[in-house]
Amino acid sequence: MPDAFFATKKRKRSTTTKKPSKSNGAQSKSKPKKRHTDEELDLDRTDQDDVAIDDLDLRVDHEPESSGDEDIDETPAEKRLRLAKLYLQSVTEGLGESAGVHVIAAVHVTRTADGEFDAAEVDKELVSARLRQDVLEHSGKLHLFIADTYNFNPTSRLRCRGHRLSVTSAVATEDAKYLFTASKDGTIIKWDLRTGQKTATFHKKRLDPKGKGKEKANPFDVEGHTDQVLALAVSSNGQYLASAGKDKKVVVWDIEKTQWVKGFGGHKDLISSLAFRKGTLQLYSGSFDRTVKLFDLSVMGYVETLFGHQDTIVSIDALRGETAVTAGARDRTLRYWKIPEESQLVFRGGGKSALRELLEGGAFEGHDSDEEGGRKRGKSIEKQKKFVEGRIECVAMVDETKFVSGGDTGSICLWNTQKKKPVFTQALCHGLHEVESSTEGVVTTPRWITSVACLRYSDIFASGSWDGTIRIWKIDSNLKSFSLVGTVPTPGVVNSLQLLPAPKGFLDGASWAGTPDPDLAAKSGNATRAPNGKSTVKITGIETLLLVAGLGQEHRLGRWLTVKGEGAVNSTVVVTFRPR
Repeated sequence: MPDAFFATKKRKRSTTTKKPSKSNGAQSKSKPKKRHTDEELDLDRTDQDDVAIDDLDLRVDHEPESSGDEDIDETPAEKRLRLAKLYLQSVTEGLGESAGVHVIAAVHVTRTADGEFDAAEVDKELVSARLRQDVLEHSGKLHLFIADTYNFNPTSRLRCRGHRLSVTSAVATEDAKYLFTASKDGTIIKWDLRTGQKTATFHKKRLDPKGKGKEKANPFDVEGHTDQVLALAVSSNGQYLASAGKDKKVVVWDIEKTQWVKGFGGHKDLISSLAFRKGTLQLYSGSFDRTVKLFDLSVMGYVETLFGHQDTIVSIDALRGETAVTAGARDRTLRYWKIPEESQLVFRGGGKSALRELLEGGAFEGHDSDEEGGRKRGKSIEKQKKFVEGRIECVAMVDETKFVSGGDTGSICLWNTQKKKPVFTQALCHGLHEVESSTEGVVTTPRWITSVACLRYSDIFASGSWDGTIRIWKIDSNLKSFSLVGTVPTPGVVNSLQLLPAPKGFLDGASWAGTPDPDLAAKSGNATRAPNGKSTVKITGIETLLLVAGLGQEHRLGRWLTVKGEGAVNSTVVVTFRPR
């Protein structure tokens, strides 16, 4: 092969720290590890085999207190039956409080003689729909095709201001209760997402400037950050907030208690990105030292270090599986890390060399042959200017096998782990930027993609740059292309993005969201008479989608890009999208 598509990941383990605890209910059981030196790619294969339900881990995040002690005489079949009953009990109890994304399902129930619905049948159908949803979610495949059901014109907007410098990261908890924002000024602010009010501030700490030698304070012992904060991540259960930045350490905060928990060192350069594995307390960190580190916050310990990138890591993302995806900036690679297998898949972006074009048969592209003279002549077609990608800026996972990336050419690529090339590439997604030069005149360059975010396991993702808009994209049903479906005006540099579903009733409880659309209730919970004498009830777990954007007058990693005027301020914007 012309380029090595796969590479074996080197691994470094700590000999003094604990391994992840198996008692944590939120963590998935790891499969036996298999070491591979190299892997071969089957280019004809486009989809993985379906996941059998027997192989799925459908355990609840926290086992109910009423589970009882295990009986030593209990057979494996009796144990499976007991755990299944506990799981069904947790599903039944959690249906009314679920804030996750649910498939819109049609439930047919029979009216009783008094014209009422059979409650037992409704409960049975609700549990069945929830179980189907859990199976789809644990399969790791995109299964929420909901883009066509939403109007992507923002219905309401919340703007949070409190930082002196550019906002580098903004994340909301999955229950949409709190919002956290970080900035180059070294502070982290906690907001109440329902009221838009500031509730707490983690201030930047200062080291003693008079300390010298051994007496000088150790920055890793400080309960907070001592420099710019560049990345934030929130655990799925809403227990911990992780932050990192220019001071080369990862800091863990207790969200409810609003206090410092622990700081982790180990990286040799600034930390640019963080990501929690969904449903667990496993945390990934990407750094300018070209490494990825894995931490387990259930035991507050360091686990391992992943090597492979040849340049700084600028973005990282993870979902439910024991995998992660990173973007390597100027090495122009995306790496898909398989943690149990101790291996990685390498996806190469950027332009091709003339030699590679020749080897792949592309050197004669744009020419045809003259049948009479046997001479090759160029086609009389206008050649379009091509921008060579020199840097990959950001990456976000769609599902366990697909992800999107953005680079400095302004292009967004859709990738599949079964193919070495992008499945689809959309060029110049945020237009061209013109700069007046005294020697070259007007210089035109593409606006690079500064941030991307996906609604997990769905066909919706968003991208940001500095053209004054955030763009919403829809992945087609064939999973081989995407198209623009909406824009959100947001002046400034978009340094971070997050898409998440709001819990049921969020618009009613959020003071800034205004009065909900009166048609919303009719669309999400009405009953209409069906011709066959039954009633069809449309059930959905989504009322609103939230888009969280961290904005600034400067790029989060430097000062080479500055946007001032035209309403560009250092702030965080939250907008809502409602169903049609």
